[in-house]
Amino acid sequence: MNREKLMKMAGAVRTGGKGSMRRKKKAVHKTTTTDDKRLQSTLKRIGVNAIPAIEEVNIFKDDIVIQFLNPKVQASIAANTWVVSGSPQTKKLQDILPQVLGHLGPDNLDNLKKLAEQIQKRAPGAGAAATTAPEDDDEVPELVAGETFEAAAEEGHVNASA
Repeated sequence: MNREKLMKMAGAVRTGGKGSMRRKKKAVHKTTTTDDKRLQSTLKRIGVNAIPAIEEVNIFKDDIVIQFLNPKVQASIAANTWVVSGSPQTKKLQDILPQVLGHLGPDNLDNLKKLAEQIQKRAPGAGAAATTAPEDDDEVPELVAGETFEAAAEEGHVNASA
């Protein structure tokens, strides 16, 4: 009877049929660090070099700026590859523009003019939307003290039927 119980338990851990070896150890799944190691080996094969002492990286995309503070920057000029590692922050262009102006050189003056023109084009559109809002407010009747919405609605029905 004891032997039968052992055979049943042993049958549950077999990898194949009768006569095959039992599994020696439990399969361990790979962790996410293998992805990082694979990425680092690929970057090493490309030949990237670390660039020290970079305090800030800003990536501009339309009206959004992705900002990295104290990132790890690696570059391979031959492969035209830049790697920026760190924690990103997404900000609006208007919020970060005063900080970036000090970093721009004379070469970027034309780009700054184009950027200012784009912002000015959007500003009049916002002003036009603001001018239409008061017109919509004129259609809403003002409340009088002592009156309720129900009473005003009943008067409207009486006036409409008369």
